[in-house]
Amino acid sequence: MQTVNDVALDLGIVSLSIMTLWLYLPGFLANTFAMMWGKWLPKTGYGPWPIDGGRNWKDGNRILGDGKTWNGLIGGSVTSGLLCVIIVGAMGEVPDSNSIESSVFAHPLTGYEGEWFDVGSTHMSAFILGTFLGFACLLGDSTGSFFKRRRGLKREGDISSKAPLLDTLPFAIMVFLWGQLFLGNSLLSQSELIVPMLIMIVITPILHRSFNLIGYYIGWKDVPY
Repeated sequence: MQTVNDVALDLGIVSLSIMTLWLYLPGFLANTFAMMWGKWLPKTGYGPWPIDGGRNWKDGNRILGDGKTWNGLIGGSVTSGLLCVIIVGAMGEVPDSNSIESSVFAHPLTGYEGEWFDVGSTHMSAFILGTFLGFACLLGDSTGSFFKRRRGLKREGDISSKAPLLDTLPFAIMVFLWGQLFLGNSLLSQSELIVPMLIMIVITPILHRSFNLIGYYIGWKDVPY
């Protein structure tokens, strides 16, 4: 039976990095989901509801700005949970934590038995896990927005963000950090994933920029960042 370390040796660092992105995909897509909820829900007559309530910080700038809304935070987190349910449903039975297959498409619930998000149902456990990852991502994104506004870098411009690293690194760091700290002995929290996580953090600005450009050109986003 293979352990996580065996799988890491079999896959190599590149494939292991892809596996890490796959395992954390619900969290990585939370920003996209939040954007959709933030843009489309108000068209139904509900919202938007800015998290900061339109209030300014003591420096005179908005705390977070209109781009960070409760409908985006809650909707994005819940949609990440639903995505995780779909992934788990498509992958079928959860494998034994001591017999992990050498595949980049590892089961997200591997090793989840007995952890805080194990509620007796694989689908509900998947929903809790995905929502947790989505919330971590959006909390990191809001943290980046907070510090960006403290520097006076508002959400504006037609070419690119004024602070691209603050738009990308905080959410990637937060989702991986929470995974390592709070997911117990599950596959997502294994120490063998730390180096691939660092690699993913480095390339996240490129991935984020690419996804945003696609969203901009197909009309999902108003700005290309």
